[in-house]
Amino acid sequence: MDLAKAIKAINTDASFQIDAEDIDNIIWLNGTTPISKADIEAKQTELQAAYDAQAYARNRKEEYDQLNQFEMQFDDDRDS
Repeated sequence: MDLAKAIKAINTDASFQIDAEDIDNIIWLNGTTPISKADIEAKQTELQAAYDAQAYARNRKEEYDQLNQFEMQFDDDRDS
């Protein structure tokens, strides 16, 4: 999970610059209170786990979308 998403999930108002997605090279801007590396890494792990938990739903949606397209093809043929 990318650093920017993790940081924004912790503090939506954070202003920062990241050099090459390197957690050791975060520059905090505009008086933003720095967030600890441990907190950012924990949030990354949490966000990744939430994303992974939805893998089945994402895959099923793709399959349903394909099924719906297939079904619509036959509806179009029938209604022509």
